[in-house]
Amino acid sequence: MPATTIVLVFMALPLLYLLRYSMNSYVPGQFMVSDFTLANFSAFFSDSYYLKGMRTTILMSFGVTVVCLIVGLPLANWISRKHGSMKTFLLMLIILPLFISNAVRAAGWMVAFGKSGVLNYGLLSLGLISTPLEIMYTPLAVFVGIVAVNLPYVVLTLQSVLEGLDENVEFAAASLGATPLQNFLLVKLPQIIPGLLAAFVLSFILTMNAYATPVLLGGPSFRMMSPMIVGEILNKANWPFGAALSFILLSVTISITVVAGYYVKRKY
Repeated sequence: MPATTIVLVFMALPLLYLLRYSMNSYVPGQFMVSDFTLANFSAFFSDSYYLKGMRTTILMSFGVTVVCLIVGLPLANWISRKHGSMKTFLLMLIILPLFISNAVRAAGWMVAFGKSGVLNYGLLSLGLISTPLEIMYTPLAVFVGIVAVNLPYVVLTLQSVLEGLDENVEFAAASLGATPLQNFLLVKLPQIIPGLLAAFVLSFILTMNAYATPVLLGGPSFRMMSPMIVGEILNKANWPFGAALSFILLSVTISITVVAGYYVKRKY
């Protein structure tokens, strides 16, 4: 009962308020007029500007999540095999970036990706390019920045799952002639599917709701849903439409997560 009360008070009630706000009308100069209309939702689905922002957000979320899983799984597997102080040291290297805010990390990437930044300076010094690359304010910059933010969460999630596996199963597979690759793909991987799903959901949700990284690395021309919602609420003071966009983003995130979980549950 205490846990249920906390969830209802701090999560369910704000979402209900959000849904109610999304059905109000916006009148310039009057902030918000109490109403019961679906015009804000129809405005989203009828405007290609917002639909493109949602499509970009979903594609970015899938791309970032796939890369984080591909990079994070071998890294988590390697860390899970270490012991003692070496394992503690590696885990600290993964955890330390989490103590720095996303905005500060994005600012660091801005320094690295600038025309006279570290990356262009290194490539020019090596003679690999003749003119500085335009990396800042591109989807690539946003992609790299969000991967850097999400990767520690994915590695920590997968590492904790891999640590809980019984090593004797791997030894048994090896004694039956399984190669290390076969051991990993046919023995270990099926056991960590729930962990992969948890890492997928975590990375996907973090990317769907990313704000600081798209704003700082993508610039005003790059559109993802969270910056668009903030723009509607803070810049235009259009709370009803901002609430509708928030509820749509929440619904899409939950729907994709539930479908992915159902698919994995049915298959495995």
